[in-house]
Amino acid sequence: MRRTARLLTGTALAVAAAGLVAAPAYGDEGGGGGRGGSGDLKVYPSSVVPGGRATVNTAACGDGGTAAGDASAVGAGAFTLAPSAHDGEAIGEFRVPPSAQPGTYEIAATCAEGGRRVTGDLVVTLTSPGAQVHPRGSVKTGVGGALGPDPVRTAAGVAALAVAAAGGTWLLHRRARGDGI
Repeated sequence: MRRTARLLTGTALAVAAAGLVAAPAYGDEGGGGGRGGSGDLKVYPSSVVPGGRATVNTAACGDGGTAAGDASAVGAGAFTLAPSAHDGEAIGEFRVPPSAQPGTYEIAATCAEGGRRVTGDLVVTLTSPGAQVHPRGSVKTGVGGALGPDPVRTAAGVAALAVAAAGGTWLLHRRARGDGI
């Protein structure tokens, strides 16, 4: 029994050690992990409706650095990032075209000095975040009125029901008094 326990423990340790040695080492190339770039481009807001505006900023270009922005993936084309009031950040803005389709798009910027390329993601949605959608129209349930949506017919039906109820009440009252029908 002890020998089996030692064998299993030894095997488990060997497998764990092999897993640590063989585990792939993933790292950020360039410090941000974006697709094809460093991912140091921040997009605000991160989710925009077609026709909305997006602002991007990066500190990757250094103090007083400028950059050429590229939002052609979403159809907005080129824009410029200029030095901002924030320490060492460049900032730019572009408008998402009204024809943009929902999805995630890569926005890129290339620093004027050094040519460093940074990227960030922009999500295009059909509704703005926090917007509440209210249903409109009628619900087709298969259950409907016999008179339809016409208000005149509906009023006539209500009047007919009221006359029938009054007549039935009068007949029941008469029968209870013993007058007969």
